[in-house]
Amino acid sequence: MEEVRFEDRRDAGRRLAARLREAATGEEWFDPVVLALPRGGVPVGAEVARALHAPLDVLVTRKIGLPGQPEVGIGAIAGEAPPVYDDQVMRMLGILPDELGASVAHERTELHRLQDLYRGHRPGPDLRGRTVLLVDDGLATGVTARAALRLVRAGEPARLVLALPVADRQALAELRPEADALVCLSEPADFQAVGRWYGSYEPVSDDEVIALLRELSDPSLLRPARHR
Repeated sequence: MEEVRFEDRRDAGRRLAARLREAATGEEWFDPVVLALPRGGVPVGAEVARALHAPLDVLVTRKIGLPGQPEVGIGAIAGEAPPVYDDQVMRMLGILPDELGASVAHERTELHRLQDLYRGHRPGPDLRGRTVLLVDDGLATGVTARAALRLVRAGEPARLVLALPVADRQALAELRPEADALVCLSEPADFQAVGRWYGSYEPVSDDEVIALLRELSDPSLLRPARHR
């Protein structure tokens, strides 16, 4: 696969949207909804939502960090679902899930705070019977995406698509059983980090996430969304 670089997240989102429109050719996507992983996935998901005339929402996840080194992610949570761990890393480090209870509780509290911040009093979308496009700005280890995909699957969508501008090849392959389809623009052999594949990879603010959700979360402002 060709290695692709992106100017910024908006460029990545536009190019991803074009590929997704191609993927929908000859196949009906019923009542699609775009779920973006905040914060970096939201500007990407916004471009996809605009192009597909689909509503945008967020799926908040939180990494579970290594005790004493919280920046090293060894698991993730999404919604109220049980944590998902990187089993290989857990075995290698000799860590048991029971040892991470305090970290999980802390991250669950932060997850709730962010959901309230981004959505206010608006409930999350009903996913049953819909095409769900789960979008992020890139994928490194895959543990966060795995947690998100499993939460979405529990909502009984008709079709679950993981859509990414760039991803680590091995991590993406390991996620294939979790989604009905994977759409990824680039799987570089020498991945290293998501930001390496962007010319501009500036942090996304909470205010930007909230503004994009206000603009694109209301389906009444969009055209009826049935794509072939």
